[in-house]
Amino acid sequence: MIDWDRVRIFHTVAEAGSFTRAADRLGLSQSAISRQIGALEEDLGAPLFHRHARGLVLTEQGDILLETAREVARRMAAAQSALKESRDVPAGHLRISTTVGIGTVWLTEHLSEFLDRYPEISVSLIVSDTEVDLSMREADVAVRLHRPTQADLIQRRLTTFHTHLYAAPSYLEKNGRPTTVAELENHRLVAYGDEAQAPVVSLNWILHAGREDDEQNGRPRMAHFTCNNVYGMLRAVGAGMGLASLPDYLSWAHPHLERVLPEIEGPIFTAYFVYPEELRSSKRVAVFRDFLLEKVAAHNAW
Repeated sequence: MIDWDRVRIFHTVAEAGSFTRAADRLGLSQSAISRQIGALEEDLGAPLFHRHARGLVLTEQGDILLETAREVARRMAAAQSALKESRDVPAGHLRISTTVGIGTVWLTEHLSEFLDRYPEISVSLIVSDTEVDLSMREADVAVRLHRPTQADLIQRRLTTFHTHLYAAPSYLEKNGRPTTVAELENHRLVAYGDEAQAPVVSLNWILHAGREDDEQNGRPRMAHFTCNNVYGMLRAVGAGMGLASLPDYLSWAHPHLERVLPEIEGPIFTAYFVYPEELRSSKRVAVFRDFLLEKVAAHNAW
């Protein structure tokens, strides 16, 4: 009999494309994942991956198992949802996935009220700028900063986020306030550490603004401090470390920050509430969706 835990690990590895990224998502060591995949291949009597220096490629047998794993996960999720939602009162455990910024700064401010309204629901909040796989039930629902492309995911638009430049009063008192984009050259800048892994594109527009057509062929400015999540950037700005491009909702929770060059706006992006098709009739998902819609409608900092 195939071990389902090993199949779940296999699916994560297949989606991630490497043991390293799968280890980050699962919270396991690479060696543990490698052992589980090896044991699964031994159970099946067939290799599941071609191992190359640049990553992993599924074998024909791996493709077959991946499709089967997705189907089994969907059916198990549907059965689990039906069993949990058999009562009239919303109940059960709800696993919520979202970005570090939304989860740690905005959502946690409201979850206490949600739990008070629905005492038979418990919540796990998973914050990461790397998306989890809802089809494999790594979470039940997600708040994502782009429209999902998977056909088996239901989506509901929540709100539109705006971004501007922010700094702490202590920094501006010490270094002055820029009045033009060109003056950013004379300031310390805080940026997202790995732009390719950022939750939205162009989050580091502060490094490029005004340089698109200059004689340096658009070479970005240097960041004096980087962090791999916006909450860390927020704390750095609050400590007077420099200027950063931040979503406006972050300033709602930190009103001491000052908007710099307010006439210049950064990227605009839309948040979506997303969940799998098999949870369409879930009461706990429905009440959480409605709760989020209520809160974003009442919030004036987007």
